Amino acid sequence: MFVIIALAIAGAAVLAHTAPFPFLLEAFRPSRSVWRMPQTGGLRSIYLTFDDGPNAMWTPPVLDALRDARAHATFFLIDEHITADTEWIVRRMAAEGHAIALHSGSRKPVVMSPDALEARLTNAANRITALAGREPCRLFRPHAGWRSATMYEALSRLDFQLAGWSWGMWDWNWWQKGKAASVARRLARKASPGDIIVIHDGHHKDPRRDRSHAGGAVRLLVPALHAQGYTFATLCPTGGATGSGPDAPH
Repeated sequence: MFVIIALAIAGAAVLAHTAPFPFLLEAFRPSRSVWRMPQTGGLRSIYLTFDDGPNAMWTPPVLDALRDARAHATFFLIDEHITADTEWIVRRMAAEGHAIALHSGSRKPVVMSPDALEARLTNAANRITALAGREPCRLFRPHAGWRSATMYEALSRLDFQLAGWSWGMWDWNWWQKGKAASVARRLARKASPGDIIVIHDGHHKDPRRDRSHAGGAVRLLVPALHAQGYTFATLCPTGGATGSGPDAPH
């Protein structure tokens, strides 16, 4: 019995930091994270988000697809992937009305001190502000959802929220190459109002990894969800920075 209890406690401790859904850390900080957007007054909004960009090759097709579908999204950018080759993509995101937020390409922020993480996120936000002409959302999405109490402390200092996603609403395909049609079909079937969807237009280590499925998935998914009566919104107002509620549907 003692072994079972010890294993249960250890499992809960691990899940508190790694679970891809709200767990123990969120129980004590319910207002400091967002995993699903509230819906009121019959609103039926979906929140497309894109991780690990900007990708010089595959983020532009995503932006093309969103433009053609007249939909807006939230892009979580890795600071190291914002280079001379991709700065123009950040400017285009802002110009076309998308929300921009912060991401990490590693699990290192889990063990960083609050001071170090605060400085890192501030620097990344300042770089985006200089390129986009406006502040990014006050949202940070940690790599793979790994989080810690010290991370939450840094986010609190900055008045940032931790951004998660709705359960199962991602393009993960069990180590197989993502295919646009299968990704769009599965997400459209599972969608419900307020869902936050994650599609990867980049890769956490390789800034030029093949993400050809991303733009194709958008071209199939957005019309399918429109047909179900959904509208698309960003996770924060595109004119600036609270991250506290949904933007007006687009």
